[in-house]
Amino acid sequence: MPWTLTVRAGPRVERLRFDQLEAALDAAEVRGTELARDAPRHAMDLKFKRIEPVEQVAARIELAGPERLVPSVRAGVDVRGDGSSEAYLGRARRRLVDRRRGESSWAALRRVLAKPAQSAS
Repeated sequence: MPWTLTVRAGPRVERLRFDQLEAALDAAEVRGTELARDAPRHAMDLKFKRIEPVEQVAARIELAGPERLVPSVRAGVDVRGDGSSEAYLGRARRRLVDRRRGESSWAALRRVLAKPAQSAS
């Protein structure tokens, strides 16, 4: 099964495997939408700093493509503490995916992953 979906929400980690990219993206969007709805939505007050909900990553949904692709596909969506989300490409060096007007993070991720694998490292 070539596509792995990893969902990290707090201390919980879920891993699911899919044969097709579309099925993995559908599952990622459903799970990410649920997590965005349940995001904490409160600031964290640390001793010397206040971290607003939009600055917090409440959950991370990651997709890993077939290892036989060179480079292999790594991408995902970060769900913020205020319920917003950002799509990215890469793993260690994440690059945010620019959203077009009216486009959700999930649609932006689908758009860039529909391109040939060389655009996602």
